[in-house]
Amino acid sequence: MGAKEMETVQAIEDLSLFEFAKFDEQAGERIGYSDYSYWGSTIRMFLKNKSAVFCLCAMITLLAFTFIQPYLPNQKDPTKVYLDPNTGRQLMNHPPDSEFWFGTNSIGQDLWSRIWSGTRTSLLIAFIVGIWEVGFGILFGALWGYVRQLDALITEIYNVINNIPTTIVLTLLAYIMRPSFKTMIFAMCATGWLGMARFVRNQIIIIRDREYNLASRCLGTPTSRIITKNLLPYLVSVIVLRIALSIPGTIGWEVFLTYIGLGLPVNTPSLGNLVNEGRRLIMSPSLRYQLIFPAVVLSIITISFYVMGNAFSDAADPRNHY
Repeated sequence: MGAKEMETVQAIEDLSLFEFAKFDEQAGERIGYSDYSYWGSTIRMFLKNKSAVFCLCAMITLLAFTFIQPYLPNQKDPTKVYLDPNTGRQLMNHPPDSEFWFGTNSIGQDLWSRIWSGTRTSLLIAFIVGIWEVGFGILFGALWGYVRQLDALITEIYNVINNIPTTIVLTLLAYIMRPSFKTMIFAMCATGWLGMARFVRNQIIIIRDREYNLASRCLGTPTSRIITKNLLPYLVSVIVLRIALSIPGTIGWEVFLTYIGLGLPVNTPSLGNLVNEGRRLIMSPSLRYQLIFPAVVLSIITISFYVMGNAFSDAADPRNHY
């Protein structure tokens, strides 16, 4: 048997391993389907992080209790000065007991109610400033990074504002304006957006000239749509992290301004006021509870937002989805 005949036999044997497929018109009409959902996958990845879920539950519990606490029975007025029934004098620095769960401060006010009232005040300031920082910072940074004609102008504006130390800006605004809730918010909003705007601008510069964005511009897609549909969705994970960190950061600035005497009025409970009052008594072992209790609440808020922000940032990254 010649070489050609051997090849023919081998080819016939190879063909026996195959069979002809029949044409199925219905199968040809079917298309691939995927039930992938970006936000669904993000939530599933987030829930797999037990530490983040624990912090989320702790924050939900803390927030819920903070706002329902005034309506619970036997709650005391956070601004009322209580008197000793035996002497008729102010119940100053009364240690924790069954009536005053966290004790009283140096003028006889109930520390338990003041801590929760101060937590409400500080969280409200943090959320308002955080929303402003995110909204204005993202808008300003997106225009700064994508619209080349505005780059030079906005860069100069940023440099002028950013070269003035934030501490000086906050101090001057708090000093010029009468210390109040609105003054605190205005002072923090004045410079809080700078970091977010710079961050968003740098991220958009990295991805603005990718092929799909060039194609969108060639097709005449409006700038606003390119920014909202093509650019910002890629920055969800990092933006969420910045949002989560801005809330405890704002509370930290409130504590700092109160520490230097330019925060909220003393008669307005806040975590900054409580920490500032407690630090003066830290050298007295029997009175350290006045610093420990507000510091624990402040630590829970700060750590929880930090852990949740990092976990959600990782979960929002599509590269971690499967």
